[in-house]
Amino acid sequence: MVDMNYKLVATTVFGLEAIAAYEIKALGFENVAVENGRVFFEGTEEGIVKANLWLRCVERVFVCVGSFKATSFEALFDGVNALPWELYIPEKATFPVNAKSVKSKLFSLSDIQKISKKAIVKRLSSLYGVSWFEETGETYALTIALLNDNVTVMIDTSGEGLHRRGYRERGNDAPMKETLAAGLLQVARWQPKIPLIDPMCGSGTIVIEAAMIAKNIAPGLNRNFASEAWPKIGKELWKAERMKAYSAIRQEVDVSLYGYDIDSKSIAIARENAELAGVDDIVSFSVRAVQSFETEARYGYVLCNPPYGERLSEAKAVEKLYADMGKVFKRFPTWSKYIITAYENFETAYGMKANKNRKLYNGRIKTYFYQFYGEKPPKNGRSKPV
Repeated sequence: MVDMNYKLVATTVFGLEAIAAYEIKALGFENVAVENGRVFFEGTEEGIVKANLWLRCVERVFVCVGSFKATSFEALFDGVNALPWELYIPEKATFPVNAKSVKSKLFSLSDIQKISKKAIVKRLSSLYGVSWFEETGETYALTIALLNDNVTVMIDTSGEGLHRRGYRERGNDAPMKETLAAGLLQVARWQPKIPLIDPMCGSGTIVIEAAMIAKNIAPGLNRNFASEAWPKIGKELWKAERMKAYSAIRQEVDVSLYGYDIDSKSIAIARENAELAGVDDIVSFSVRAVQSFETEARYGYVLCNPPYGERLSEAKAVEKLYADMGKVFKRFPTWSKYIITAYENFETAYGMKANKNRKLYNGRIKTYFYQFYGEKPPKNGRSKPV
């Protein structure tokens, strides 16, 4: 299986598919196709490693074993059984089966799992000459995903979700996934030359993700992946790609990255997280209320994830917070402001209509990413916050 070409699938937050596709193309992958919540592309074993190490706003990377249509359990069995499982799953492998079904005639997840497992076992039994699989080896977690009766059969190469970078050992009560934070930075087209402030930074995720981009730190560098144990990829390939990623880190960078929060415990956690991420040398966190927002930089970005006020008892407090934000940020017309919230009447409370907004999902919460554009800086001008 040396240099086998795989059809790969990157799953994403709904609303970030185009951003993920751009990232995938930038890594050199070809035949990139976008669907709701996922992006298809092609790559070798090296590509599986690179995708897991480097993709910032993708949730997981799968190998797509095959796809077909099934409106009956017999068709599901036949379709799964016909796939070339021997190319992917060794005799001793562990291969749990997970199922998802949306708008399909087959909707019993337990039955989909059982029938798919039986179909795989039947094919591998005849090929390996065994009637029982001990499943004591490396894990190949399978997903049988049905959408409108179309079945996509995938193997998870990532293991834990790619948002688990390894730096956030502690978080606050409402953390944002690292993958979403990285996606917001890319939607905003933030670049390291642009000063960035998160005035409600919580555990520091947005600022830390920006710092990792600035230093060109591969987001998956300090974690493990399910496919590291797969013999058909090999530990040497993982080692070689990690060495390349380490050598690609920029040690000397000129950036202005600041995180503020009214909660001192959150700031303490943010500082710990930055140290674990290896970016504590280029970020600054301090205790400060958003109402006290100040900067001497003429141009820059505010990017934040304020409280949403999901409970009725919180609505008035959140409306006041948004009104305060609008009044404070209005004093900085040359700064662009990017704010993600699930609060439906945000623009009314904030006191200004956004230039643009984008629907995204923060976990299962539907949110909008409001974008208020500031004046463009001169091409060669730049100043730093203090």
